Amino acid sequence: MSEASISKDAPIHDRRDLAMALADGCKPASQWRIGTEHEKFGFRRDDLRPPPYEGERGIEAVLRGFMPFGWQPVMEKDRLIALTRNHASISLEPAGQLELSGAPLENLHDTAQELAIHFEELKAVAKPLDLGFLGLGFQPKWSRADMPWMPKGRYRIMREYMPKVGNLGLDMMTRTCTVQVNLDFASEADMVKKFRVALALQPVATALFANSPFTEGKPNGFLSYRSHIWTDTDPDRTGMLDFVFEDGFGFERYVDYLLDVPMYFVYRDGRYIDASGQSFRKFLDGKLEAFPNELPTLRDFSDHMTTAFPEVRLKTYLEMRGADSGPEARLVALSAFWVGLLYDDAALDAAWDLVRDFTPVERHALRDGVPKHGLKLPFRDSGVLGLAREALRISASGLRRRARLGVQGVDETVYLEPLFQIALDGRTPAEHWLDLFQHAWASSVDPIFVDAAY
Repeated sequence: MSEASISKDAPIHDRRDLAMALADGCKPASQWRIGTEHEKFGFRRDDLRPPPYEGERGIEAVLRGFMPFGWQPVMEKDRLIALTRNHASISLEPAGQLELSGAPLENLHDTAQELAIHFEELKAVAKPLDLGFLGLGFQPKWSRADMPWMPKGRYRIMREYMPKVGNLGLDMMTRTCTVQVNLDFASEADMVKKFRVALALQPVATALFANSPFTEGKPNGFLSYRSHIWTDTDPDRTGMLDFVFEDGFGFERYVDYLLDVPMYFVYRDGRYIDASGQSFRKFLDGKLEAFPNELPTLRDFSDHMTTAFPEVRLKTYLEMRGADSGPEARLVALSAFWVGLLYDDAALDAAWDLVRDFTPVERHALRDGVPKHGLKLPFRDSGVLGLAREALRISASGLRRRARLGVQGVDETVYLEPLFQIALDGRTPAEHWLDLFQHAWASSVDPIFVDAAY
C-alpha cells in the first residue's frame, strides 16, 4: 500500500501535521485496495537448516534469483536486502524469512493471481539451490541460536534493544512468520469503526489461522505460539489498544499513542542512528538525544510507525496483524475474511453489532486465551468457535454483495472455503499438525518440512 503522502522530507513541528499525514489515507470506496503480505521460512532440503545470507545457497542468492523475472534490487550499502516490481516488494525479515509485500490490488482474484505467480517464481528460484520454503507461524525445529541474522542496520539496533524490554522479542524477530492484509478507509469515522471491529475480532483470525504448535522439535503447549510471543516482546509497542474504543478516538489520538512508543532509530544518509528507547515527542521539539537540534520529517514518522506492533496497526491504511502464516490458499483467505467484513457497509454494521458490547476484560481474555486454546476457548454462550462461524457468515455476505467476479464467473466467497472448513471441523491447523506428530510422524517434526512446504 502506498505511503507516498507520508514519505516526505520537510521538517515537521507539530503533532497535528502527523495526524494530517494519517488522514491523507482517506479515499472513496472506488479507490480502496487490498494489500496482502506474508512471510515464510527458508530451509536447506538436505539438512533442514535455515540458510544464511551469504553463500551459493544463501538468501542473497535467492534474491538475485528473482531478478531475471523483472525484480529490481534494493541495496543497503553494498548488500542486496530487497527487491521491487510493480508496487510490490520482496524483503527480508531478521533471520532471512522471505516476505512478499503485495501490490495494492482491486479484488481477491488479483490477490490469488499475484500469489500464484510469486510461488511459481519462488519454486523456480529455490529448486536449483536445493532450498524449500515453509508456511508456518513459528520455526518448528531450530533454536534461536541456530537462526542467522540478515545484514540490515535496523535489525542490529532492534537486536540489542529487544532483550531490555521483553523475553521473547528475539524469537519474534528470528522465528516467527505472519500473514497480514492492509485495507483502506473512507474517512476518520470509517477508520474508527473498522479499527474497532478489527481489534475486537483479531483473536478470531488468530484462532482460525493458528499454525505454530512446535518449538525446537516438540509441542510447545500453544496452538499459535507466534501470537503468544507478542505478549512478552515489548509492552510499549504491542497489544489491544483499549483507547481505540474510547470516545473521541481518531487520528490525533493514535498519533499521541505513537509519540509514546519508544523509538528505535533515525535513518539519515544511508545509515541508522541508534535512538532506541528515546522519545519521538522530544524529536518533535528538536531535543532527541541521539540527533540533537534536528527535527523529524514525515519520512521519519513513517519509519517510526513501522516500529509499533499492535494487533491492528494504523498507517494511511489499516493492517490486520493477528494471523500465523500458512499455505497459499489461507494467505488469500485472510484477505478475504477481512475484505468481506470491512469493505461492505452492511457487513461492517453487522460485525460492529457482533462486537460492540465486548468489554475490555472480554477483549483481553480473547486475545490472551486464543494462542493456547484456539477455537475451543470459551466465550459467552457460543465460544470462540461460534464467534468465528458468525464472523465468517458476515464476511461471506459482504463478499457476495461486493460481487467481484473472476474469470470463471465465481465471486470472492470462494476464497473463504479453507476457513469455513476449519470452522466446520472446529479444529485449528495447529491441531492437525499435533495429531500427525503424535501418530504418523512418530514424534518427529521433520516431516512438516515436506507437508507444510510451498
